[in-house]
Amino acid sequence: MKTESNTVLITGGASGIGYALAERFLDAGNTVLICGRREDKLKEARAKRPELHIFACDVADPQGRQGLLEWATGNFPTLNVLVNNAGIQQRIALASSPSVEAIRNELIINLEAPIHLSTLFIPHFLKQKEAAIVNVTSGLSFSPLAMVPVYSATKAALHSFTLSLRHQLKGTPVSVVEVIPPAVDTDLGGVGLHKFGAPIDEFADSIWEQLKDGAEEAAYGMAAEASWASRDQLDTMFERMNQPR
Repeated sequence: MKTESNTVLITGGASGIGYALAERFLDAGNTVLICGRREDKLKEARAKRPELHIFACDVADPQGRQGLLEWATGNFPTLNVLVNNAGIQQRIALASSPSVEAIRNELIINLEAPIHLSTLFIPHFLKQKEAAIVNVTSGLSFSPLAMVPVYSATKAALHSFTLSLRHQLKGTPVSVVEVIPPAVDTDLGGVGLHKFGAPIDEFADSIWEQLKDGAEEAAYGMAAEASWASRDQLDTMFERMNQPR
């Protein structure tokens, strides 16, 4: 994908990885739209970068996704990049009768929403000279962290979907890119839970350089290791990651 002269929509773009990518797209001369559930957070992001265009919506709601499509393509007809970044992570003890609503919400936001948004935007993207769909998955797509079982499963499924999407769109103007983060120092899952993770700017700078080089899969740190590991290596990684603490 090209990294300049685009019109880019980033879901969950007000903070964390989404905002870090938004900054880099802005710095490269792109028009950037971000969306999220909380208008106050979107306004905070725009206060830091006034060039941002913001739209409050809940991607867990199919009508919210449809509204996002109509706002984005109606106001920005040159839109040609979708970054499916919005996601939630929950620590779930599977033997403790977890709430089905909580499980369903994680499935919807992390998997249903990016699949649906991709299908909604593809017809518009096929009319563009060059377009891209960027799905943010995780190193946990390949070796799950057992304490976040639903999150790990949704990211594995999104990785699988990304491969199929790329295959189906081969030969069209739409490229399909996967960004594969390791643990990154953001507030995913709760404030302070990922302080051990990679610094956000270090991660985003590496991913940005890979995108500029045309990578179809842009990974960093442990996630890069996991994405290329053999089954034996993944088994070893799983045991290491999931030792009692």
